[in-house]
Amino acid sequence: MISFDDFLRIAEAPLHTWPGALGVAALGLLFAIGVHRIGARVLFRIARPYPLMSMVLRYIDKPALILLIILAIGFVLFEAPDTLPLAGALRDVATVALIGALTFLAVRSAGAVGEAIVQAHPLDTENNLQARRIHTQARVLARSVMVVIVIIGFGGALMTFPSVRQIGASLLASAGVAGLVAGIAARPVLGNLIAGLQIALSQPIRLDDVVVIQGEWGRVEEITGTYVSIRIWDQRRLIVPLQWFIENPFTNWTRNSSQIIGTVFFYVDFRMPLAPLREELQRILEHAPEWDGRVQVLQVTDATERSMQLRVLVSSFDSALNWDLRCRVREGLINFVEAGYPQFLPRTRADLSTEKEHVDFAPALERTGAPPAVANTANTAADPVASRGERSGPDPAVHSVASTAPAVKDAARR
Repeated sequence: MISFDDFLRIAEAPLHTWPGALGVAALGLLFAIGVHRIGARVLFRIARPYPLMSMVLRYIDKPALILLIILAIGFVLFEAPDTLPLAGALRDVATVALIGALTFLAVRSAGAVGEAIVQAHPLDTENNLQARRIHTQARVLARSVMVVIVIIGFGGALMTFPSVRQIGASLLASAGVAGLVAGIAARPVLGNLIAGLQIALSQPIRLDDVVVIQGEWGRVEEITGTYVSIRIWDQRRLIVPLQWFIENPFTNWTRNSSQIIGTVFFYVDFRMPLAPLREELQRILEHAPEWDGRVQVLQVTDATERSMQLRVLVSSFDSALNWDLRCRVREGLINFVEAGYPQFLPRTRADLSTEKEHVDFAPALERTGAPPAVANTANTAADPVASRGERSGPDPAVHSVASTAPAVKDAARR
């Protein structure tokens, strides 16, 4: 009867030569591939009703196959006798490959969990504030975890070599200077890593947020482990380091909600009746699909020696719609004044008469219409500040252009 020791000797006999070892390795490779295929089919069928598990299995399919193949080959190498040429060197290579495969599998698993959470909360909904918050946390935390996994795996691979361990021990003996130099060198990397964790937890910005950074208006397109990509309105990309958002102030239009109030400024003569303008504004907004019906305000906010300043407040569901709505309102009201009341466009006055004469450039008209009702007046948080919407909007040049419009018209008339 064959004993267990005799069975082990028979099984190890092919490993004493390279042809036998390669044959056993080939059998182990086929066995690993077969186990992977059978196991993958069974697990995919079990996970079919569960989207999160299915996503994770799709992500780790190839890493799991690589890990099984390395395990099969590594088992043959570690069972081979030391008398086999190059066996020791190949064992070190197999150990490093095994650590690399485990790191790859862990990285893909972390990415799969983050992507599954993102897929479970789509952004194409009417109110996607919660979804954008979850997207930001999932992506930033998943990438931070992947960076930590890669660092640990790289360190583990280096520690397999005795010479590296000795170098590490000698470095630890002089850890004072070495730690200071390493800390200074790694400050940007570590700073961005910590800033990414802060952004994921406190969320001053989220994916698809509308922000204004150093005068550039755009949307948060991507948050990586080191920087944030801002998609500017003209399709350029503004790349900002993560740490910048922690150390510098910026404007976030969609911090709590995507709804926003926009401002339109324009100038008319003092004698322009306001009631027709308010009626025209209401007509424009009623036919504007960008208006959400919340805010509709037209007020006189300033008066200069040449004209009076009118401010219009209109609201929309998000900033992109509000930009289009502001352009629509501005064009509509200017066309209305030019078509119906051209004599009340901004003008420069000059008194050329004697003391007994008086010259008027246009016949005086009585202001028509009853005073506006209380419902037409401003009752929002933006009303007390006349220029806040213009300063924070994507078209800061509108105010200056409107302010210089009277001068241009006067020059043309002269």
